[in-house]
Amino acid sequence: MKIVILGAGQVGRTAAYHLSREEANDVTVVDRDEAVLRDLQGRLDIRTVAGNASYPTVLESAGVADAEVLIALTNSDEVNMLACEVAYTLYRTPTKIARIRSAEYTASPKLFSNEALSVDVWISPEQLVTEYVDRLIRYPGALQVLTFAAGRLRLVGVRAGAEAPLIGQPLRALREHLPDVDARIVAIYRDARSIDPEGDVAIEAGDEVFFLAERDQVRRVMGELRREDNPAKRVVIAGGGSIGFRLARMLEKTHYVKVIEREAKRARQISEVLEHAIVLNGDAADEELLIEENIDGADVFAALTNSEEANILSAMLAKRLGAAKVMALINKPSYAELMESGSIDIAISPQAITIGSLLAHVRRGDIVRVHSLKHGAAEAMEAIAHGDRGRSRVVGVAVGNLALPDDARVGAIVRDQKVIMAHRDTVVEENDHVIIFLDDRRHVEQVERLFMTSTVR
Repeated sequence: MKIVILGAGQVGRTAAYHLSREEANDVTVVDRDEAVLRDLQGRLDIRTVAGNASYPTVLESAGVADAEVLIALTNSDEVNMLACEVAYTLYRTPTKIARIRSAEYTASPKLFSNEALSVDVWISPEQLVTEYVDRLIRYPGALQVLTFAAGRLRLVGVRAGAEAPLIGQPLRALREHLPDVDARIVAIYRDARSIDPEGDVAIEAGDEVFFLAERDQVRRVMGELRREDNPAKRVVIAGGGSIGFRLARMLEKTHYVKVIEREAKRARQISEVLEHAIVLNGDAADEELLIEENIDGADVFAALTNSEEANILSAMLAKRLGAAKVMALINKPSYAELMESGSIDIAISPQAITIGSLLAHVRRGDIVRVHSLKHGAAEAMEAIAHGDRGRSRVVGVAVGNLALPDDARVGAIVRDQKVIMAHRDTVVEENDHVIIFLDDRRHVEQVERLFMTSTVR
């Protein structure tokens, strides 16, 4: 598949990295900064073109004329939208995805209707990150909370606690503990190694466990894996930018929220819009300020500024001063892994969150949702089984007989709004939404091919 990516910022580079690793893709990246492009080309097997991403001549040089997908990820909403318009007008590019940051645009659905702008899919990394952090706050103790099947199904990652009921017991005991709950443990990581989640495997304290469950059953399953955490009530947000402000608006009616914003003008602006949240003008890495604001009574401290270093420093300080749980927005995956092994509870990667939304619209086959796990090492996806038994490689086939890679496993199937936890003898039917977990995302292409319809079985 020929893919053109506009913009070599953090999100653009992450998209180029993931898509270029899949053998069937031919990726070209466009950016104004030649130094950044040289560095990127030295690391990845891609083409690069320097220039303004919305200029017709630049798009033509990048090969948009015969590209199947255009992904506009520059820092300018206007450039992204114009580039999609140019690509469609001149070349009828089939799929056009644009990054749209401003709520002023996304609040008007008519702008992206079939008769309006030539943008097939718009994504807002800021909104995706906000929703992600909101889910983490609403499920205390979770390391990741990801959604499938229009929100009916959750994939949740937790750190197993020493006093949890399931510690030292085989996985099959989960059904004995919760006979009325249908849940499935799909992955276990122990000392950075993946453990095959067979029924006789025992969970140990400190294991990172991922399970699938329906939305209203998540807390009960979490209670089997770690001591139940108290619901978060007091939330302190460092940074009143796009993400911090959106999160404050989302939480202020149900939580006691404080926002610490360094710039006086921005602090004044958001204080006039927020109805219940308290806005403080100051530095979130100021120890005296945090002590004065009783940070030791905070259930959650979320560092969401534009500065990675400031987020790490303020989160570490808040943890030392007594905040129960601290999160930090960190762009570099290597930093994220390092920080999570230290005093920061959760490192939030905007790239990992955003790339899932992108990949769902780029992947072959009917892949409707993709989530990156373990900072990009693993992946979970939702694929739809199309075709009859003569044209599909999955319809009419038992889960145990699917031609999946060795490291891939089916966790659940959603059929007519009903969630079915998959077993070896569960037969896939047409239009099933199949939730698949892969330990190694390099095998994604094999799964894609499996869910593509064909004329030969």
